[in-house]
Amino acid sequence: MRALLIVNPKATTTSERARDILVRALRSAVDLVVENTSRRGHAAELGASAAADGMDLVVTLGGDGTVNEVVNGLLADGRTADVAPALAVVPGGSTNVFARALGLPMDWADGTGVILEALRDKRFRRVSLGRANGRYFTFCAGVGLDAAVIRRVEEARKRGVSATPALYLRSTAAEFYSADGRRHPDLTLQIPGRRARTGLAMAIVQNTSPWTYLGGRAVSPNPKATFDTGLDVLLLKHLTVAGTIRTASQLLAGRAAPHGKQIVAHHDLEKFWLRSARPQAFQLDGDYLGECDEVELDSVPNALRVAC
Repeated sequence: MRALLIVNPKATTTSERARDILVRALRSAVDLVVENTSRRGHAAELGASAAADGMDLVVTLGGDGTVNEVVNGLLADGRTADVAPALAVVPGGSTNVFARALGLPMDWADGTGVILEALRDKRFRRVSLGRANGRYFTFCAGVGLDAAVIRRVEEARKRGVSATPALYLRSTAAEFYSADGRRHPDLTLQIPGRRARTGLAMAIVQNTSPWTYLGGRAVSPNPKATFDTGLDVLLLKHLTVAGTIRTASQLLAGRAAPHGKQIVAHHDLEKFWLRSARPQAFQLDGDYLGECDEVELDSVPNALRVAC
């Protein structure tokens, strides 16, 4: 089996020692090539090259952003799971939502052991993916407040601030009180065959659960989302202080899906659109991608083979 290991050396928990041990372990099972990423978008290029070269497996050592890029590279040019290399994920970032949603352990050494067992037993799982304006995502997308929070966090990280739960909470509070969308909700949800829903303030889309983690606590606005169904979406009508605090409390309690008059939620959607009267912050898999005024989202069943 021919395999490529793609390492993001800048990922939060990736170290030279971890990479070297992982390389030795993988070389006991596969014919391995190793590449380090050097810039944004490089992992996608490496994934696409691996697919074009007929590699059997691509392994990532990095965070969710690295995984997202690799997935988009593997499936570029219309490739499907039947012809693209399989994917294996070794956690190396700060959150690693995709790996944890697959049931992989957070420790990179334990994760490597699971992958080696999967390769030995030829154990591969097919998972659905989401797609937003043609770009795949593995676990979540967002338009509005959550994407703006990620933008603020990324700006802080560029200044050398660590990506801790406290940073996300501070960024959320700061963005909430400065957001124009809180006072003038202007998102529209359009599901094929249904009347458009207007006057919405933000949207969180999930391809699986959870949406993210705060430390060890899983947070999921759409707890019924799974890799085996379509997309789930939760939207807030208004970002009032009282309503937002109530929804945040429900999310952190984690006992049930958020509910209340300010919430609109849909489960297992094949396709829908989010449109806005003004450009809104947009994120996929926890990476800020800029602003847009329309996002077309669809679910792609059985899109990816994963060794896990």
